[in-house]
Amino acid sequence: MNEPLATLERSAWFRAAPETLRAQLIQHGRVECLQAGERLFMRGDPDDGIYCVLDGLVRIGAASFAGKEALLAVIEQVNWFGEIALFDGGARTHDGYAERDSVLFHLPRAELTALLDRSPQYWRSFGLLLTQKLRLAFDAIEEAALLPAAQRIARRLLLMAGGYGEPGAQRRVLKVPQEDLAMMLALSRQTINQFLKQFEAQGALQLRYAEIEIVDVKKLAALADPDTNQRSSA
Repeated sequence: MNEPLATLERSAWFRAAPETLRAQLIQHGRVECLQAGERLFMRGDPDDGIYCVLDGLVRIGAASFAGKEALLAVIEQVNWFGEIALFDGGARTHDGYAERDSVLFHLPRAELTALLDRSPQYWRSFGLLLTQKLRLAFDAIEEAALLPAAQRIARRLLLMAGGYGEPGAQRRVLKVPQEDLAMMLALSRQTINQFLKQFEAQGALQLRYAEIEIVDVKKLAALADPDTNQRSSA
């Protein structure tokens, strides 16, 4: 597999797929490049397939008529997206555009549905991709309803550092502006800044322009789940 397709091997979902499926995905997929700010699709657009980020960042969200943005996620390297429409054939649920210059692996819908018609046993692999996102969505809904802001912020930082559940994708530096973190968690920019500065004072983080470095993962995990930390200390 040539670069940049070799990057796909870092995707846990891709590695876990049957070898015959992986070979056909590479055969039918294509590499596409987006410039920073370039639109990939908009809410309501017809489905054009699924994508994996090989390099760069893709922003998924929506905007109101008044211009207010709701940011769902920032999709990073070796994470897949776009699979909802594969299952129901519906339109795109959100807007997607490049946060910075990005390289994507694109599996067009026509080739993908033809592949699944020929080999329906592969639906299970794509079902696993969808259910992983569903679990993350359920967790986010529960946290928004039950947890205070500080825990929600700490948990989201840990989730991003772990590549949204991608095994082995542990990062220390998150290239996320505080404004984006605020939109993802539906909190004010002031609230985000207040708690991030507290985390920094406690030695868990170091704040820089448009970046957050996780200095101590254990301290951040304790802030994300203080009850567990108190029980383990008892």
